[in-house]
Amino acid sequence: MTSAELSGVELEVFRHALAGVAEEMGVALRRAAYSPNIKERADCSAAVFDPDGEMVAQAEHIPVHLGAMPASVRAVLDTYGALQPGQQICVNDPYLGGTHLPDLTIVAGVFAGAPEQDTELLGYVANRAHHADVGGAAPGSMPANATDIAMEGLRIPPILIADAGGERDDVVRLIAANSRTPGERRGDLRAQFAANHVGARRLRELASRMGRARLHEAMAAVCDYSDRRVRAAVREIPDGCYRFADVLEIGAGVTIRAAVTVAGDEVSIDFDGTDAQIPVNCNAVFAVTLSSAMFVFRMLTDPDAPPNAGCYRSLNVHAPEGSVVHARFPAPTAAGNVETSQRIVDVLLGAFAQALPERVPASSQGTMNNLLIGAGGDRPFSYYETLGGGEGGTPSRPGMSGVHTGMTNTRNTPAEAMELDYPLRVWRYELRSSSGGAGRHPGGDGLVREVEVLADCTLTVQSERREHSPWGLGGGRPGAVGRNILRHADGTEVDLPSKGTWQLRPGDRIRIETPGGGGWGAAL
Repeated sequence: MTSAELSGVELEVFRHALAGVAEEMGVALRRAAYSPNIKERADCSAAVFDPDGEMVAQAEHIPVHLGAMPASVRAVLDTYGALQPGQQICVNDPYLGGTHLPDLTIVAGVFAGAPEQDTELLGYVANRAHHADVGGAAPGSMPANATDIAMEGLRIPPILIADAGGERDDVVRLIAANSRTPGERRGDLRAQFAANHVGARRLRELASRMGRARLHEAMAAVCDYSDRRVRAAVREIPDGCYRFADVLEIGAGVTIRAAVTVAGDEVSIDFDGTDAQIPVNCNAVFAVTLSSAMFVFRMLTDPDAPPNAGCYRSLNVHAPEGSVVHARFPAPTAAGNVETSQRIVDVLLGAFAQALPERVPASSQGTMNNLLIGAGGDRPFSYYETLGGGEGGTPSRPGMSGVHTGMTNTRNTPAEAMELDYPLRVWRYELRSSSGGAGRHPGGDGLVREVEVLADCTLTVQSERREHSPWGLGGGRPGAVGRNILRHADGTEVDLPSKGTWQLRPGDRIRIETPGGGGWGAAL
């Protein structure tokens, strides 16, 4: 799609108008959702695409969702072709642009009028939401003992979930029947339908005000504008090849290596030399790796450029197929989305720090501290949360404490919501004092979250940085490693490894102490 010449004022108006569509979709999704995971934690994302399936706007939601979502939209269009009025397609397959199985994406076409009046395609809207349970070997669908993706839950290729007649109940029933909490699944799916309806209505309103041709010209122009801005920023990075490596805490360590090459106004990232995929659920599919690279690239070039496909035209990413950063079926992938993505970010920041030492922050906590507690049977429930920690110190300020960093951008689940919706009791929720690394700009502190279970249930923890500290930069000290502690009802305590699945009894408590961020610069 070719772009027209737009004035600076017009570009600003159009970019914010398109972004506003995605933002309102996210608001509608959170307000209509049933599960605390979406309505409280806001574990969801939304974006707008042009008729060719190129992303033209996104809300400021979850980085790992948004970077991978275009691949899911492409998989939908490759399967169905251009969508027809009323059609909505659901997909969660990690090997078709998904992230992990709990993240369900729904894509809808947007048309200029009612089907009987006008069927001109204006574009697409899509949203992705983390469903608290989609089956699998453990509540929460992220079992630490998974050796292939079939153990993680229901894998959904692109499938028609709504048409001109409305929701397809047979497909919704299929998804709900594979969950321990079917009522939540139905409610959250309908919230996703509603979000797409809101986005479609707003995009039609834009087309009616601007004219359809002008809308399409504006979509292309905003993407071209982002491309120009980002290329200008890339030209300020010294040409060269910069290398870095870091490890995942699995066995003796799984190494991720990257070489970042800057040449003129383009950046190439090559993960050659990264370890092969493993029979553990920390494999990242290529969409997740690409999403992580896009996050770092945007962060270090022009983060204020409109976030769309144009931002990444100057970025090239290669990852060897069959590696832990480009897994092949049937490798399990649940924690690749949440933990391996964080380590990819650290590796790329470590590489870019050699080119931009006065711009790159120290390592943040480097994990999402995934905590999953749930049960099936007569009283099923599924609680899932990612926990904040310390942000790395930056060249201009200290790191923030108790925040989500890297590839996640969710909120916390309030203690009141947890105790209302689940058989859980929150005993502690506080900052972890002095866990940030020292430095001219110290790293932020981690968190402490201690939860008691009030019923027989299953606990899964997926975490990192329990053995290797978040590193400092420029003489800054590393942040403190995290800890996972199980306190039994009889008062005995045991340190848990970074990953695992365990059975709990009423009165048992799990305490997660999240890592601090690394410090930046030698302390004065």
